[in-house]
Amino acid sequence: MTDISTADLSVVRTSPLAGFTGVTWEPGEPGYDEVRHVFNGMVDRRPALIARCTSADDVSAAVRHAVAVGLPVSVYGGGHSVTGVAVVDGGLCIDLRGMKSLDVDPGNRTVRAGAGLTWGELDAACQEHGLAVTGGRVSSTGVAGLALGSGSGWLERAFGFTCDNLLSAEVVTAEGRQVTASPTSNPDLFWGLRGGGGNFGIVTEFVLRLHPVGPIVLGGLLMYPAQQAQAVTRAWRDLMLAAPDALGTGLAFITAPPADFVPEPVRGLPVIGVIVCWSGPVEDGRAALAPLTDALPPAIDMVQPMPYVAVQQLIDAGNPPGMRNYWSGDFFEGLPDEAIDTFIAKATAPVSPLTSIILTPGRGAIARVPEDATAFGTRDAAFQAHYLGMWADPADDERNIAAIRSLATDMKPWTTGTAYLNFLGDEGQQRIADSFGAEKYARLRELKQTWDPTNLFRHNQNIPPAD
Repeated sequence: MTDISTADLSVVRTSPLAGFTGVTWEPGEPGYDEVRHVFNGMVDRRPALIARCTSADDVSAAVRHAVAVGLPVSVYGGGHSVTGVAVVDGGLCIDLRGMKSLDVDPGNRTVRAGAGLTWGELDAACQEHGLAVTGGRVSSTGVAGLALGSGSGWLERAFGFTCDNLLSAEVVTAEGRQVTASPTSNPDLFWGLRGGGGNFGIVTEFVLRLHPVGPIVLGGLLMYPAQQAQAVTRAWRDLMLAAPDALGTGLAFITAPPADFVPEPVRGLPVIGVIVCWSGPVEDGRAALAPLTDALPPAIDMVQPMPYVAVQQLIDAGNPPGMRNYWSGDFFEGLPDEAIDTFIAKATAPVSPLTSIILTPGRGAIARVPEDATAFGTRDAAFQAHYLGMWADPADDERNIAAIRSLATDMKPWTTGTAYLNFLGDEGQQRIADSFGAEKYARLRELKQTWDPTNLFRHNQNIPPAD
């Protein structure tokens, strides 16, 4: 545990947060330990002050205060970032969880969403009108962090990433000013927000485009024994290279849970789950899956018509908060048989039963967005891997981290060299730069120099200002 310096606490206690109307916590106060926790149980940071904002004015006041007294800043949205960047030792945590405004406009198919919302909250409101936008695969994920880091989800092949559906954003700058970013207002900032993470300001409100989805979709899980890993992965690969955009799937290498639907002899053993979200007409979904299920009938078939919000919660139980996590990710131009064989050798032998190694398909609507339209790139990648190491015991840290790194290293020959920003663990500055490519990274650094030249917003997957 890192102690907060006496100097930091002295600054906090002698310098009131002028103009702030939200709630604050200091170390030792009731509730402080609860509100500082994040999703990853490996992270145990102690801010000098946590300021829960209720408005953009509160965010501006907090930013100005941090600059005036020289405190480092972190921004807490959903707290799901695996690196725990939502909290900063000895600094000011600007907490957005009090900002949950939500206004759905079904006529224009848009939603105006406060930065403190989770995807579960946003999905529920939008589904009252049969509308949705690509969102997090775990319902407790924050809207803000996911959207700014690009925004991957089950609907991405149908409608693009979350950032592809961003119409405008309200932003508090490093000076505490409030500006709008859109195609016509500060378009350079708008470009950088779509995939550049929280590097250029604090977004307090998002306007997102919505699409007709649900409220009932064809969704659920197909389960196969690990012994079929090679055949299932190859068949799934071939299916998704030719599948309609409406078919969203993930190939999940997991450990069978001790649930009633799992035959007792299989519980606790490695299995393969095909997570399904068909966003087209429900009656057409089975035909889209048929190339896989006809060739390889699943051992367990739980795909059925269900509420879209239920699909969005399918993997919640397998992602409990407070566990220890180490993640990484990669994009692939393709998955040749040799890559699949390399992948399944370790993905079917996890160190921890809580670990999930997930493959997701790309292209579709993602690839129809021009490469230079957003800060995020790698639009034509055929597949993506999420290496989600999860375990409970601190004594197992080294083994689990090594296992994730080993698998990721083995797969490097087939990667694009880029990655989805939100799934990067603590892998160094070069990894972040490589994820954008040299040209975009240089442009992002220039943008950072314009909007945050002192790198106030650096407690993130950081893009430093240009030299």
